[in-house]
Amino acid sequence: MIAPKVLVANRSEIACRVFQTCREMGLKSVAIVAPGDEEARHLTYADEVQKVDGYLNIDSVVKAAIRSGATLIHPGYGFLSERPAFADAVEKAGLTFVGPSARTMELMGGKIIAKEIAIREKVPTLPWAKVEKGQDIKTAAKTVGFPLLLKAAAGGGGKGMRRVDKMEDVESAAESASAEAIAAFGDGALFIERFVERPRHIEVQVFGDGRGNGIHLHERECSLQRRHQKVWEEATAPHLSQATREGLFQASMNLVKAVNYRSAGTIEFLVDDNGGFYFLEMNTRLQVEHPVTELVTGVDLVWAQLAQAQAPGETILTEVPVARGHAIEVRLYAEDPSQDFMPTPGKVERLKWPTGAGIRIESGIEEGQVIGTSFDSMLGKLVVFAGNRDHAVARMRYALDETVILGLGTNQNYLRTLCDDPLVKEGKVHTNYLGQKYSDFAPVPSATELAVLSAARAVNIGKSFGVSSASGPSSASNDSSNFPSPFLVSPSGARS
Repeated sequence: MIAPKVLVANRSEIACRVFQTCREMGLKSVAIVAPGDEEARHLTYADEVQKVDGYLNIDSVVKAAIRSGATLIHPGYGFLSERPAFADAVEKAGLTFVGPSARTMELMGGKIIAKEIAIREKVPTLPWAKVEKGQDIKTAAKTVGFPLLLKAAAGGGGKGMRRVDKMEDVESAAESASAEAIAAFGDGALFIERFVERPRHIEVQVFGDGRGNGIHLHERECSLQRRHQKVWEEATAPHLSQATREGLFQASMNLVKAVNYRSAGTIEFLVDDNGGFYFLEMNTRLQVEHPVTELVTGVDLVWAQLAQAQAPGETILTEVPVARGHAIEVRLYAEDPSQDFMPTPGKVERLKWPTGAGIRIESGIEEGQVIGTSFDSMLGKLVVFAGNRDHAVARMRYALDETVILGLGTNQNYLRTLCDDPLVKEGKVHTNYLGQKYSDFAPVPSATELAVLSAARAVNIGKSFGVSSASGPSSASNDSSNFPSPFLVSPSGARS
């Protein structure tokens, strides 16, 4: 029997991540490349490459899969991963979409419909109201109360979101939020939700078989955010009562069963100071922060996704895994925190990833690569695992110290500062913490960066006088060992 071939409808680090598991499972893989992205690192990880007109061009991506002979399409995250039209086009072409059905995406991807389902399933939600076309938005705001959030009904990532503290600001904020939502998602519909002053953002990883069966794989804390975008994620959540934890799990499984959820997904909640929790939304895809769950549970979520896609009549994950140890992930971006996080395109002149026990790198860049502005500016994810949270924070600090990315600005020092922050170290933060404490940020180079810069300058000075140097910094290795998946086991329990 010929093993299935998998096309990954994505690029950069998530494509590399999926290709790794494809190799482990003995599956042939297909990368796609859009114009202007021909030097991308993910293209070297697949067995073959197919050109597409764009990463958001559904017809082009599906045709590429058909040309290659691929029978499965993994969407990764971002791009087309939560587009019901894409899942539907894949299925209509006789191929298998590695993820939930288009119908499930429609139900849980629309935030208003998802809230209505949550209410039906007795999952707690914050006070909220639809903003109907032609409706007086002030009337809707009055029913919710202040402070409130105006939120885009489609999409996420903080786009189309505005906090409003008083009635006279509602109309202008709604106009601005709707315009941003149209630009980002092509849909300006909004809804209103009560704003919680100091909430924690807790999400539950779930996995279903598409027939009403499923499990949770514990929770993650994602409270350290900048403008509603996650900066630091960890598993499991510190300082969470068992009663709240069990309530989150039960609510999540109610939703999984209600929509016959298939594959990996994440259900997100706000948790208040008293342990009360409120449904936010469901992400019907693999999350950027999935590695921390993999490290504490031993389950390779991509393995499970691909296995479930190949066995639609079976239940791949049947038992809730035991969570052991602690894992933290941070996202390294080409951006300047001291300049309001403006993108910093440029060439990666020097790249050195940290190595050692409990360190996992997932990256889509290599030394010499030019980072432009056409795609997301994330350079990679730095993930650590340790026996307890204190050790994990210390290991993350060490890993950031040992990371060297020269040639363009990054948020590395910003992340290092978080490791030294007393409340971050204690795990006592909320979603507004970074905005309140780090609105102004002045970076300080690490000792490792200063040493590398000094060595680089010495080499350049030597060259200017015609002197060669054999002691200059060597090129960093960029093979697959740079993003190992330690401690991962297949859902059957066998080492993968």
